Amino acid sequence: MRGVKQRPALALYKMPMIDISDLSDSEEEREVAEVAGAKSCTGNGYFDKLPYELIQLIVSHLTLPDLCRLAQSCKLLQQHCCDPLQYIQLSLQPYWARLTDASLGYLQSRCTLIQRLSLSWTGNRGAVTATGFCSFVKACGSGLVCLELACCHFLTEACMEVIAQTCPGLQELNLSSCDRLHPQAFTHISQLTALRRLILYRTKIEQTALLSILTFCTQLQHLNLGSCVMIEDYDVVACMLGVRCRSLRSLDLWRCKNLTERGLTELANGCRLLEELDLGWCSTLQSSSGCFLQLARSLPRLRKLFLTANRTVCDSDIEELAAHCPGLQHLDILGTRMVGSASLRKLLRSCSQLLLLDVSFCSQIDARTVQELSTQFPAVAIKKSFTQ
Repeated sequence: MRGVKQRPALALYKMPMIDISDLSDSEEEREVAEVAGAKSCTGNGYFDKLPYELIQLIVSHLTLPDLCRLAQSCKLLQQHCCDPLQYIQLSLQPYWARLTDASLGYLQSRCTLIQRLSLSWTGNRGAVTATGFCSFVKACGSGLVCLELACCHFLTEACMEVIAQTCPGLQELNLSSCDRLHPQAFTHISQLTALRRLILYRTKIEQTALLSILTFCTQLQHLNLGSCVMIEDYDVVACMLGVRCRSLRSLDLWRCKNLTERGLTELANGCRLLEELDLGWCSTLQSSSGCFLQLARSLPRLRKLFLTANRTVCDSDIEELAAHCPGLQHLDILGTRMVGSASLRKLLRSCSQLLLLDVSFCSQIDARTVQELSTQFPAVAIKKSFTQ
Protein backbone atom coordinates (compact mmCIF):
# COMPACT_ATOMS: atom_id res chain seq x y z
CA MET A 1 0.00 0.00 0.00
CA ARG A 2 1.29 3.55 0.75
CA GLY A 3 5.05 3.85 0.54
CA VAL A 4 5.47 0.29 -0.69
CA LYS A 5 4.63 0.51 -4.37
CA GLN A 6 7.71 0.44 -6.58
CA ARG A 7 8.03 3.43 -8.85
CA PRO A 8 10.19 3.86 -11.96
CA ALA A 9 13.59 5.35 -11.34
CA LEU A 10 13.73 9.05 -12.08
CA ALA A 11 15.83 10.18 -15.02
CA LEU A 12 18.17 12.16 -12.82
CA TYR A 13 20.33 13.21 -15.74
CA LYS A 14 17.40 15.32 -16.99
CA MET A 15 17.05 17.17 -13.71
CA PRO A 16 18.11 20.82 -13.71
CA MET A 17 21.43 21.34 -11.96
CA ILE A 18 21.22 23.39 -8.78
CA ASP A 19 24.34 25.27 -7.82
CA ILE A 20 25.04 25.08 -4.09
CA SER A 21 25.99 28.74 -4.17
CA ASP A 22 22.44 29.57 -5.25
CA LEU A 23 21.19 28.36 -1.89
CA SER A 24 23.19 30.78 0.24
CA ASP A 25 21.28 33.49 2.03
CA SER A 26 23.56 36.41 1.13
CA GLU A 27 22.73 40.05 1.82
CA GLU A 28 22.63 40.76 -1.88
CA GLU A 29 20.06 38.05 -2.48
CA ARG A 30 17.86 39.29 0.32
CA GLU A 31 17.85 42.77 -1.23
CA VAL A 32 16.97 41.37 -4.65
CA ALA A 33 14.20 39.29 -3.13
CA GLU A 34 12.68 42.32 -1.46
CA VAL A 35 12.82 44.38 -4.65
CA ALA A 36 11.52 41.62 -6.93
CA GLY A 37 8.66 40.64 -4.65
CA ALA A 38 10.42 37.60 -3.22
CA LYS A 39 10.69 35.98 -6.67
CA SER A 40 13.86 34.10 -5.76
CA CYS A 41 12.48 32.74 -2.49
CA THR A 42 8.87 31.70 -2.40
CA GLY A 43 8.83 30.62 1.25
CA ASN A 44 8.74 26.96 0.27
CA GLY A 45 12.28 26.19 1.37
CA TYR A 46 13.40 25.96 -2.29
CA PHE A 47 11.27 22.85 -2.77
CA ASP A 48 9.69 24.55 -5.76
CA LYS A 49 13.05 24.36 -7.54
CA LEU A 50 12.83 20.56 -7.55
CA PRO A 51 11.03 18.65 -10.31
CA TYR A 52 7.42 17.84 -9.45
CA GLU A 53 8.06 14.10 -9.86
CA LEU A 54 10.96 14.17 -7.40
CA ILE A 55 8.88 15.82 -4.69
CA GLN A 56 6.17 13.26 -5.34
CA LEU A 57 8.67 10.46 -4.87
CA ILE A 58 9.93 11.92 -1.59
CA VAL A 59 6.42 12.43 -0.25
CA SER A 60 5.36 8.90 -1.26
CA HIS A 61 7.50 7.42 1.53
CA LEU A 62 5.50 9.13 4.26
CA THR A 63 2.77 7.46 6.29
CA LEU A 64 -0.75 8.79 6.09
CA PRO A 65 -0.60 10.77 9.39
CA ASP A 66 2.69 12.33 8.28
CA LEU A 67 1.14 13.31 4.96
CA CYS A 68 -1.69 15.05 6.77
CA ARG A 69 0.74 16.94 9.00
CA LEU A 70 3.05 17.91 6.14
CA ALA A 71 0.12 19.26 4.14
CA GLN A 72 -0.22 22.00 6.78
CA SER A 73 3.32 23.32 6.30
CA CYS A 74 2.98 25.26 3.04
CA LYS A 75 0.83 25.47 -0.08
CA LEU A 76 3.36 23.68 -2.29
CA LEU A 77 3.62 20.64 -0.04
CA GLN A 78 -0.12 20.70 0.52
CA GLN A 79 -0.53 20.34 -3.23
CA HIS A 80 1.76 17.29 -3.24
CA CYS A 81 0.28 15.71 -0.13
CA CYS A 82 -3.24 16.01 -1.52
CA ASP A 83 -2.39 14.79 -5.02
CA PRO A 84 -4.66 11.79 -5.80
CA LEU A 85 -1.64 10.01 -7.30
CA GLN A 86 -0.35 9.60 -3.74
CA TYR A 87 -3.45 7.56 -2.86
CA ILE A 88 -3.65 4.99 -5.64
CA GLN A 89 -2.92 2.35 -2.99
CA LEU A 90 -4.10 3.04 0.54
CA SER A 91 -4.23 0.87 3.65
CA LEU A 92 -6.21 2.28 6.55
CA GLN A 93 -5.88 -0.96 8.51
CA PRO A 94 -2.98 0.32 10.69
CA TYR A 95 -5.28 3.13 11.88
CA TRP A 96 -8.29 0.92 12.63
CA ALA A 97 -8.63 2.21 16.18
CA ARG A 98 -8.84 5.87 15.12
CA LEU A 99 -10.67 5.76 11.79
CA THR A 100 -14.14 7.34 11.70
CA ASP A 101 -16.73 8.47 9.18
CA ALA A 102 -15.17 11.93 9.42
CA SER A 103 -11.79 10.47 8.44
CA LEU A 104 -13.29 8.90 5.32
CA GLY A 105 -15.00 12.17 4.45
CA TYR A 106 -11.71 14.04 4.85
CA LEU A 107 -9.96 11.61 2.48
CA GLN A 108 -12.60 11.61 -0.26
CA SER A 109 -11.10 14.44 -2.31
CA ARG A 110 -7.68 12.77 -2.22
CA CYS A 111 -8.82 9.28 -3.23
CA THR A 112 -10.47 9.92 -6.59
CA LEU A 113 -7.89 7.72 -8.35
CA ILE A 114 -7.66 4.98 -5.73
CA GLN A 115 -7.28 1.42 -7.03
CA ARG A 116 -6.42 -0.66 -3.94
CA LEU A 117 -8.03 0.02 -0.56
CA SER A 118 -7.81 -1.80 2.77
CA LEU A 119 -10.32 -1.04 5.51
CA SER A 120 -9.77 -4.33 7.33
CA TRP A 121 -10.51 -4.28 11.09
CA THR A 122 -11.91 -0.75 10.95
CA GLY A 123 -15.27 0.47 12.24
CA ASN A 124 -15.37 -1.12 15.67
CA ARG A 125 -17.88 0.36 18.15
CA GLY A 126 -19.65 2.32 15.43
CA ALA A 127 -16.74 4.61 14.52
CA VAL A 128 -17.32 3.81 10.84
CA THR A 129 -20.92 3.36 9.76
CA ALA A 130 -22.55 1.84 6.70
CA THR A 131 -23.58 5.35 5.63
CA GLY A 132 -20.04 6.71 5.84
CA PHE A 133 -18.62 3.73 3.98
CA CYS A 134 -21.22 3.93 1.20
CA SER A 135 -20.57 7.65 0.76
CA PHE A 136 -16.83 7.03 0.39
CA VAL A 137 -17.26 4.17 -2.10
CA LYS A 138 -19.71 6.16 -4.23
CA ALA A 139 -17.26 9.07 -4.39
CA CYS A 140 -14.03 7.13 -4.88
CA GLY A 141 -14.76 3.50 -5.75
CA SER A 142 -15.26 3.53 -9.52
CA GLY A 143 -11.63 2.60 -10.19
CA LEU A 144 -11.16 0.05 -7.39
CA VAL A 145 -9.59 -3.27 -8.34
CA CYS A 146 -8.86 -4.49 -4.78
CA LEU A 147 -10.99 -4.01 -1.66
CA GLU A 148 -9.99 -5.50 1.70
CA LEU A 149 -12.82 -5.54 4.26
CA ALA A 150 -11.78 -8.30 6.65
CA CYS A 151 -13.57 -8.15 10.01
CA CYS A 152 -15.58 -5.04 9.12
CA HIS A 153 -18.69 -5.43 11.24
CA PHE A 154 -20.34 -2.25 9.97
CA LEU A 155 -21.06 -3.85 6.58
CA THR A 156 -24.69 -4.28 5.58
CA GLU A 157 -26.54 -5.47 2.51
CA ALA A 158 -26.74 -1.84 1.38
CA CYS A 159 -22.93 -1.67 1.47
CA MET A 160 -22.64 -4.77 -0.70
CA GLU A 161 -25.14 -3.33 -3.16
CA VAL A 162 -23.14 -0.10 -3.43
CA ILE A 163 -19.92 -2.06 -4.01
CA ALA A 164 -21.58 -4.11 -6.76
CA GLN A 165 -22.97 -1.02 -8.49
CA THR A 166 -19.96 1.28 -8.08
CA CYS A 167 -16.98 -1.04 -8.59
CA PRO A 168 -17.55 -2.92 -11.87
CA GLY A 169 -13.83 -3.59 -12.34
CA LEU A 170 -13.23 -5.04 -8.87
CA GLN A 171 -10.89 -8.04 -9.09
CA GLU A 172 -10.15 -8.77 -5.42
CA LEU A 173 -12.62 -8.76 -2.52
CA ASN A 174 -11.84 -9.86 1.03
CA LEU A 175 -14.78 -10.31 3.41
CA SER A 176 -13.13 -12.75 5.81
CA SER A 177 -14.65 -12.86 9.31
CA CYS A 178 -17.50 -10.51 8.37
CA ASP A 179 -19.73 -12.85 10.34
CA ARG A 180 -22.43 -10.26 11.02
CA LEU A 181 -23.20 -9.73 7.34
CA HIS A 182 -26.63 -11.12 6.49
CA PRO A 183 -26.61 -14.14 4.12
CA GLN A 184 -28.78 -12.29 1.60
CA ALA A 185 -26.09 -9.60 1.21
CA PHE A 186 -23.72 -11.99 -0.56
CA THR A 187 -26.00 -12.30 -3.60
CA HIS A 188 -24.77 -8.90 -4.84
CA ILE A 189 -21.25 -10.29 -5.33
CA SER A 190 -22.43 -12.15 -8.44
CA GLN A 191 -22.55 -8.77 -10.24
CA LEU A 192 -18.77 -8.42 -9.87
CA THR A 193 -17.98 -10.55 -12.90
CA ALA A 194 -14.33 -9.41 -13.09
CA LEU A 195 -13.46 -10.99 -9.72
CA ARG A 196 -10.22 -12.98 -9.61
CA ARG A 197 -9.84 -13.35 -5.83
CA LEU A 198 -12.65 -13.80 -3.31
CA ILE A 199 -12.14 -14.42 0.41
CA LEU A 200 -15.28 -15.55 2.26
CA TYR A 201 -13.58 -17.23 5.23
CA ARG A 202 -15.85 -17.53 8.29
CA THR A 203 -18.84 -15.75 6.76
CA LYS A 204 -22.51 -16.74 6.72
CA ILE A 205 -22.80 -17.13 2.97
CA GLU A 206 -25.39 -19.70 1.96
CA GLN A 207 -25.32 -22.22 -0.85
CA THR A 208 -27.74 -20.39 -3.17
CA ALA A 209 -25.74 -17.16 -3.09
CA LEU A 210 -22.45 -19.01 -3.57
CA LEU A 211 -23.73 -20.96 -6.58
CA SER A 212 -24.90 -17.69 -8.12
CA ILE A 213 -21.45 -16.19 -7.62
CA LEU A 214 -19.76 -19.20 -9.22
CA THR A 215 -22.16 -19.06 -12.16
CA PHE A 216 -21.31 -15.47 -13.09
CA CYS A 217 -17.77 -14.97 -11.72
CA THR A 218 -16.10 -17.48 -14.00
CA GLN A 219 -12.69 -15.77 -13.93
CA LEU A 220 -12.07 -16.64 -10.27
CA GLN A 221 -8.52 -17.79 -9.59
CA HIS A 222 -8.40 -17.69 -5.79
CA LEU A 223 -11.32 -18.66 -3.54
CA ASN A 224 -11.46 -19.11 0.24
CA LEU A 225 -14.51 -20.88 1.69
CA GLY A 226 -12.87 -21.93 4.93
CA SER A 227 -15.28 -22.48 7.83
CA CYS A 228 -18.37 -21.34 5.89
CA VAL A 229 -20.77 -23.37 7.99
CA MET A 230 -24.03 -22.27 6.30
CA ILE A 231 -23.31 -24.18 3.07
CA GLU A 232 -25.45 -27.30 3.00
CA ASP A 233 -23.72 -29.46 0.38
CA TYR A 234 -20.09 -28.87 -0.52
CA ASP A 235 -20.22 -31.59 -3.16
CA VAL A 236 -22.59 -29.42 -5.20
CA VAL A 237 -20.27 -26.44 -4.74
CA ALA A 238 -17.21 -28.49 -5.76
CA CYS A 239 -19.00 -29.76 -8.87
CA MET A 240 -19.96 -26.21 -9.83
CA LEU A 241 -16.36 -25.08 -9.38
CA GLY A 242 -15.21 -27.86 -11.68
CA VAL A 243 -17.66 -26.75 -14.36
CA ARG A 244 -17.59 -22.92 -14.12
CA CYS A 245 -14.23 -21.94 -12.59
CA ARG A 246 -11.62 -23.85 -14.56
CA SER A 247 -9.01 -21.11 -14.07
CA LEU A 248 -8.92 -21.67 -10.31
CA ARG A 249 -5.38 -21.58 -8.86
CA SER A 250 -6.01 -21.78 -5.11
CA LEU A 251 -8.95 -23.08 -3.08
CA ASP A 252 -9.43 -23.16 0.69
CA LEU A 253 -12.06 -25.64 1.94
CA TRP A 254 -10.84 -25.79 5.55
CA ARG A 255 -13.42 -27.42 7.83
CA CYS A 256 -15.88 -28.15 5.02
CA LYS A 257 -17.45 -31.00 6.94
CA ASN A 258 -19.67 -32.55 4.25
CA LEU A 259 -17.31 -32.68 1.26
CA THR A 260 -16.99 -36.26 -0.03
CA GLU A 261 -14.94 -38.09 -2.64
CA ARG A 262 -17.59 -37.36 -5.29
CA GLY A 263 -17.19 -33.59 -4.99
CA LEU A 264 -13.41 -33.78 -4.69
CA THR A 265 -13.13 -35.91 -7.84
CA GLU A 266 -15.30 -33.50 -9.85
CA LEU A 267 -13.24 -30.59 -8.55
CA ALA A 268 -9.92 -32.20 -9.47
CA ASN A 269 -11.14 -33.19 -12.93
CA GLY A 270 -12.45 -29.70 -13.72
CA CYS A 271 -9.87 -27.41 -12.07
CA ARG A 272 -6.61 -28.88 -13.34
CA LEU A 273 -4.70 -25.62 -12.87
CA LEU A 274 -5.01 -25.81 -9.08
CA GLU A 275 -1.74 -25.07 -7.30
CA GLU A 276 -2.92 -24.67 -3.69
CA LEU A 277 -5.62 -26.74 -1.99
CA ASP A 278 -6.60 -26.77 1.68
CA LEU A 279 -8.64 -29.81 2.75
CA GLY A 280 -7.71 -29.53 6.41
CA TRP A 281 -10.21 -30.95 8.91
CA CYS A 282 -12.50 -32.24 6.13
CA SER A 283 -13.43 -35.33 8.12
CA THR A 284 -15.77 -36.82 5.50
CA LEU A 285 -12.92 -37.41 3.03
CA GLN A 286 -11.67 -41.00 3.29
CA SER A 287 -8.47 -42.26 1.70
CA SER A 288 -10.05 -45.69 1.20
CA SER A 289 -12.30 -44.18 -1.50
CA GLY A 290 -9.24 -43.41 -3.63
CA CYS A 291 -10.02 -39.68 -3.65
CA PHE A 292 -6.48 -38.60 -2.73
CA LEU A 293 -4.97 -40.89 -5.38
CA GLN A 294 -7.23 -39.31 -8.01
CA LEU A 295 -6.38 -35.87 -6.67
CA ALA A 296 -2.65 -36.43 -7.15
CA ARG A 297 -3.11 -37.79 -10.68
CA SER A 298 -5.36 -34.92 -11.77
CA LEU A 299 -3.40 -31.97 -10.36
CA PRO A 300 0.21 -32.08 -11.62
CA ARG A 301 0.69 -28.34 -10.90
CA LEU A 302 0.01 -28.76 -7.18
CA ARG A 303 2.44 -26.79 -4.99
CA LYS A 304 0.67 -26.66 -1.61
CA LEU A 305 -1.61 -29.34 -0.18
CA PHE A 306 -3.12 -29.35 3.31
CA LEU A 307 -4.58 -32.64 4.52
CA THR A 308 -4.49 -31.56 8.15
CA ALA A 309 -6.10 -33.89 10.71
CA ASN A 310 -7.23 -36.45 8.14
CA ARG A 311 -6.31 -39.66 9.91
CA THR A 312 -6.94 -41.80 6.81
CA VAL A 313 -4.06 -40.47 4.69
CA CYS A 314 -1.76 -43.41 3.99
CA ASP A 315 1.51 -44.39 2.29
CA SER A 316 -0.08 -44.95 -1.12
CA ASP A 317 -1.39 -41.36 -1.12
CA ILE A 318 2.08 -40.00 -0.38
CA GLU A 319 3.65 -42.19 -3.07
CA GLU A 320 1.09 -40.97 -5.61
CA LEU A 321 1.95 -37.37 -4.77
CA ALA A 322 5.62 -38.19 -5.25
CA ALA A 323 4.90 -39.69 -8.66
CA HIS A 324 2.58 -37.03 -10.08
CA CYS A 325 3.27 -33.72 -8.29
CA PRO A 326 6.99 -32.96 -8.80
CA GLY A 327 6.52 -29.24 -8.05
CA LEU A 328 5.11 -29.81 -4.55
CA GLN A 329 6.51 -27.27 -2.08
CA HIS A 330 4.34 -27.62 1.01
CA LEU A 331 2.58 -30.69 2.39
CA ASP A 332 0.67 -30.87 5.67
CA ILE A 333 -0.40 -34.34 6.87
CA LEU A 334 -0.66 -33.48 10.57
CA GLY A 335 -2.38 -36.16 12.61
CA THR A 336 -2.30 -39.16 10.29
CA ARG A 337 -1.43 -42.55 11.78
CA MET A 338 -0.86 -44.44 8.54
CA VAL A 339 2.18 -42.79 6.93
CA GLY A 340 5.63 -44.26 7.47
CA SER A 341 9.17 -43.09 6.82
CA ALA A 342 9.62 -45.02 3.55
CA SER A 343 6.91 -43.12 1.68
CA LEU A 344 8.13 -39.81 3.09
CA ARG A 345 11.65 -40.55 1.91
CA LYS A 346 10.29 -41.29 -1.57
CA LEU A 347 8.38 -38.02 -1.53
CA LEU A 348 11.45 -36.04 -0.49
CA ARG A 349 13.53 -37.61 -3.26
CA SER A 350 10.92 -36.99 -5.96
CA CYS A 351 9.79 -33.48 -5.01
CA SER A 352 13.00 -31.49 -5.25
CA GLN A 353 11.21 -28.18 -4.66
CA LEU A 354 9.71 -29.23 -1.33
CA LEU A 355 10.25 -26.58 1.35
CA LEU A 356 7.98 -27.60 4.23
CA LEU A 357 6.64 -30.94 5.42
CA ASP A 358 4.40 -31.04 8.50
CA VAL A 359 4.27 -34.48 10.12
CA SER A 360 3.16 -33.31 13.57
CA PHE A 361 1.33 -35.96 15.61
CA CYS A 362 2.00 -38.63 12.96
CA SER A 363 2.40 -41.65 15.23
CA GLN A 364 4.65 -43.64 12.87
CA ILE A 365 7.13 -40.76 12.49
CA ASP A 366 9.31 -40.42 15.57
CA ALA A 367 11.95 -37.85 16.47
CA ARG A 368 14.79 -40.03 15.20
CA THR A 369 13.19 -40.37 11.77
CA VAL A 370 12.65 -36.62 11.58
CA GLN A 371 16.29 -36.03 12.48
CA GLU A 372 17.51 -38.46 9.81
CA LEU A 373 15.31 -36.95 7.11
CA SER A 374 16.29 -33.41 8.09
CA THR A 375 19.96 -34.35 7.79
CA GLN A 376 19.45 -36.06 4.44
CA PHE A 377 17.25 -33.26 3.03
CA PRO A 378 18.49 -30.02 4.68
CA ALA A 379 16.56 -27.75 2.30
CA VAL A 380 13.24 -29.01 3.67
CA ALA A 381 11.79 -27.73 6.95
CA ILE A 382 10.27 -30.84 8.54
CA LYS A 383 7.85 -29.81 11.28
CA LYS A 384 7.10 -32.27 14.06
CA SER A 385 5.10 -31.59 17.21
CA PHE A 386 4.80 -34.26 19.88
CA THR A 387 2.18 -35.23 22.39
CA GLN A 388 3.30 -35.25 25.99
